[in-house]
Amino acid sequence: MSRTSGLPQHELSAQLLRITDELSDKFHGVFGRETISKVVDETYDLLADNATVTTYLPVLTARFARQRLTDQGRADGLTTITVPQVLFICVHNAGRSQIAAALLEHHAFGKVSVRSAGSRPTSTIPQTVTDALAELGIELTEAFPKPLTDEVVRAADVVVTMGCGDSCPVYPGKRYLDWDVADPAGASLKAVRDVRDDIDRRVRGLLSELLQD
Repeated sequence: MSRTSGLPQHELSAQLLRITDELSDKFHGVFGRETISKVVDETYDLLADNATVTTYLPVLTARFARQRLTDQGRADGLTTITVPQVLFICVHNAGRSQIAAALLEHHAFGKVSVRSAGSRPTSTIPQTVTDALAELGIELTEAFPKPLTDEVVRAADVVVTMGCGDSCPVYPGKRYLDWDVADPAGASLKAVRDVRDDIDRRVRGLLSELLQD
């Protein structure tokens, strides 16, 4: 695949090599370097396919590759993670699933691991979504739309779909919930607040169930 980046090709290659080095140290004894290098390269290409601004792609690649390797280790039983993991999926991973993930992260205080993804991710999170969450003191400083990958579904204990339809994969042994929530795309800030509050009620209920379990 031809790679698009704001960096010269040799500099991009050096950046991806550095990411591979860092993740090889992080996951030493869990994954071999060849596996990690493959995940890093694949992750860059996945993100580049949806990016309109490529300047920060290496940074996002490092974050997403680390998450994917963490989830792969969990799904394959190579690492021990004791807290339940929840995955929120919507079409673009820019509205409903980002709001849900941010709210659960905010309320859970580390007692639940949270992921979000999109069946057809877009390139950016709308400002209205960022503003609606900022009103609750939640900053989306490191959030970005991510494609739905196999390992994130396999690693989840609970999968919450939010309007992604038939494109959401189903694996046995997992709890699936389908939340019928309005799509905030293109909506006013007032309407996005209503979506946020609807999701917040659902997230609080789910968190209560998970902590009781």
